[in-house]
Amino acid sequence: MRAAMTGAATGIGAIVAQKLKARGYEVVAFDIAEPEGVDQWVQTDMSDPAAIARAVLEVDGPFECLINNAGLPPRDGLEETILAVNYLGLVQLSEAMLPKLAPGGAVVNTASRAGAMWRDNLVQVKALMALSGPEALSGFVAEQQIDYVRAYNLSKEAVIAWTLAQTERLIAMDLRVNSVSPAAVSTGILEDFTAAFGERVAKNIARVGRPGRPEEVADLIVFLAGSDSHWIRGCDHVIDGGMSALAQTDQLGL
Repeated sequence: MRAAMTGAATGIGAIVAQKLKARGYEVVAFDIAEPEGVDQWVQTDMSDPAAIARAVLEVDGPFECLINNAGLPPRDGLEETILAVNYLGLVQLSEAMLPKLAPGGAVVNTASRAGAMWRDNLVQVKALMALSGPEALSGFVAEQQIDYVRAYNLSKEAVIAWTLAQTERLIAMDLRVNSVSPAAVSTGILEDFTAAFGERVAKNIARVGRPGRPEEVADLIVFLAGSDSHWIRGCDHVIDGGMSALAQTDQLGL
């Protein structure tokens, strides 16, 4: 079995790579930094369309799964790069890799609970999805008045929407696609989210008892990438320890 993945060097992605190896997969990683323990590393800047195109040419299929895990957290001044890496790069690499996936294969996209409002923001989500490439981001960010927090949320909203939108096309190709939306995971970038989202992060963690562990999110990603999840298609899987349920019960007065 062979797995291709982005963002395998740190955090959740590093654990995903370890778990795939433990299950007997050959792991090919696209990452700007060199991951440990993978079978092939293809150095890739996910914000650069030319780099992505070159990287895909360096690998041969078939792969049983593609895991799109590379992403940037909300950091001030990186609005365009966040959108380029988290959404545009994900789509470009996915489209180029689809012909290299084996029949019955899976695509798993790492989104975020921060993308949960994609329906409410669908006009802006569709505007991002319609962009021709990263060169259009400067004008888009200025016109839409997007700050770094909105850039992150929008990128993950678009990942969820794109995942759902590809479901029928991929079914026709004998492939399946799902997304995973974690919240407040104990990785090296948790501080970025705490700084960006403020008291909400601390409050949510306190209500559910602790932040998530990267191993817990990785288990879900690996399951969705494997053949046991063959009838799970086109879903966004929230893994947040109950944070979404608590927010909904507050809102609905249940």
